[in-house]
Amino acid sequence: MTNWVLLAFILAVQIICAAFFVSQILITVLGLNIGPFDWVYIELIEIGAAIGLLLGVVVGGVALTQSRARTVRAEEALRLARSAFRDVLEERFSEWELTDAERDVALFAIKGFSTQDIAGFREVSEGTVKAQTNSIYRKAGVSGRPQLLSLFIDELVEDDPVQFSRA
Repeated sequence: MTNWVLLAFILAVQIICAAFFVSQILITVLGLNIGPFDWVYIELIEIGAAIGLLLGVVVGGVALTQSRARTVRAEEALRLARSAFRDVLEERFSEWELTDAERDVALFAIKGFSTQDIAGFREVSEGTVKAQTNSIYRKAGVSGRPQLLSLFIDELVEDDPVQFSRA
């Protein structure tokens, strides 16, 4: 909470100083006859502006560093998740004793490609792909793609009924 107070203070200092500088420029440009400010006040405002700008740079640098660190952590978590998903795929494919061709077809099916797309990728007929997907479903004990995909999602998502009931 104190970080927000500090940020609000820095922002307030910068806004006040910016308003002062803009008002000084407008007074000069518009030729308004407003009595001069005491030089002590002008110097104090300029010092405040310089400090506010420096603090803004520091806070911006810290925020950028923290943002980059979060990005690196998120990328690493994504890499680990991909690796874990690939491991689960390979484990299930071995357990089901899928052939190399069936592994390819299963992977394309899990990625969401159509039978026609898979046939094109593998340079085989759609009938061959349909036969292979049926074999995959039989070996996996499922009736179609949604159930096949849910097998892997269930493996990666922790089943905590209490957590789901709170949502």
